[in-house]
Amino acid sequence: MGSGIYLDYQASTPLDPRVTEAMAPYWTEFCGNAHSGEHAFGWAADEAVEDARARVAGLVGADPDEIVFTSGATEANNLALLGMARAAAPERRKVVVSAIEHKSVLAAARALTEEGFDLTVVPVGPDGVVDRGALASAVDSRTAVVSVMAVNNEVGTSQPLRHIADACDEAGAPFHVDAAQAMAFLPIDVVGTGIDLMSLSAHKCCGPKGVGAIYVRRGLSPRPRPLTFGGGQEGGLRPGTLPVPLCVGFGEACAILERERAKDTLHAAALRDRFLGELRRRLPDVRVNGTMDGRHPGNLNLHFPGVEATLLLNALQPHVAAASGSACTSGFQEPSHVLRAMGLTPSEAACSVRFGMGRFATEADIMRAAELVASAVADLRLAGAA
Repeated sequence: MGSGIYLDYQASTPLDPRVTEAMAPYWTEFCGNAHSGEHAFGWAADEAVEDARARVAGLVGADPDEIVFTSGATEANNLALLGMARAAAPERRKVVVSAIEHKSVLAAARALTEEGFDLTVVPVGPDGVVDRGALASAVDSRTAVVSVMAVNNEVGTSQPLRHIADACDEAGAPFHVDAAQAMAFLPIDVVGTGIDLMSLSAHKCCGPKGVGAIYVRRGLSPRPRPLTFGGGQEGGLRPGTLPVPLCVGFGEACAILERERAKDTLHAAALRDRFLGELRRRLPDVRVNGTMDGRHPGNLNLHFPGVEATLLLNALQPHVAAASGSACTSGFQEPSHVLRAMGLTPSEAACSVRFGMGRFATEADIMRAAELVASAVADLRLAGAA
């Protein structure tokens, strides 16, 4: 994984070696197409995919036939919003999302306005948690779909899913949850929580990039319309040949997570708290963006007054990997829409950096990273004052 310290777990997690081992035979030895039903190679591939599907389903309390494999959470989010809105009854012409959703949700929702749908963006408070009253008021009999993420990818705050599900149920509106960031630490029971559709991503839980899934509740009516068309695979919702090795890797990552999530959570939280403590000892004015209550245990989004995030991140290279926001918006020099929605000024948002910790980070990494970050901040402030 290189000589640098990797603290960008919200962008992507390192691949667990056990996942690599599980995938290995399906790159070479088991070369069959999972949809080839006329020979043993195809049967073996199909069996591996269905085993993986069952493991993914088991992690979230679903049945295997409610899991549809996708290329990742972005595709799953698009399928949920576009698919459900287009399938909705003619009188349901409104889409409701929170202001801090992933760009793949916000962009899909805005695209629907070009098809005649109304878009309601529900605000969040300074703590990064959705305004319950505003959401309950927004969801009504005209709503085609509601989408609120379980855990934010930038500030790690958790949302009141059960409350949102109740509001959706009362209005008869389908409830979609982007749970990509939640997988690594937050147990989610889709039935008990009242979720209708949920997006998942393998590379957020030490699995491979390029594969994810969408949970679609059995009996959901209407069901989402497909975005692509072909051979009718995945229940007709997502046609195309499945990447067997990636599906196997996703399944193995979920199986490991189900066994070890509690340990991972304690490990990440301990590293996060130690990192924050060390930084505050050296930089007393550092501030946490968002509430620490119910927060992703490995997430810290920190404001360094007077220090631009881009300059700090550059100064840390190649020693520490962190981020100024979502990896999906990298290259766009604009303040984080998440931090702006939480009330930060553009300059405050531009001086904020996200650090993410997880399974393979160590205490030695954290101590060294804190030292490097504090030193870089001090140098940048000194240069700015000169």
